[in-house]
Amino acid sequence: MSETIFSKIIKREIPASILYEDDLVLAFRDVNPQAPVHFLVIPKKPIVKLSEANIEDQNLLGHLLLIASKVAAQEGLTDFRLVTNNGAGAGQSVFHLHIHVLGDRSFAWPPG
Repeated sequence: MSETIFSKIIKREIPASILYEDDLVLAFRDVNPQAPVHFLVIPKKPIVKLSEANIEDQNLLGHLLLIASKVAAQEGLTDFRLVTNNGAGAGQSVFHLHIHVLGDRSFAWPPG
């Protein structure tokens, strides 16, 4: 995987408003928020997109979801939306797996 803006954030080469960090994941505010609360949860392990994760990533993927929920609660959210884009055609612009957590506004269905 080539270096991305997210790998640079993990290495602290680019500043970010970090909300949570442990050995496996990092959560930080989105620089282009699409909701009053909008943050990303990323694995520190470089996985390009969800479809490239494998069985060895199973626990990491579950951890990403649990941390998304934990940070959402820290941010005062009880209702929130999770979005993971898989590939350019689905809107992925940074090719490092990430979960968008959006909240504090109403959302329509179906999305986009």
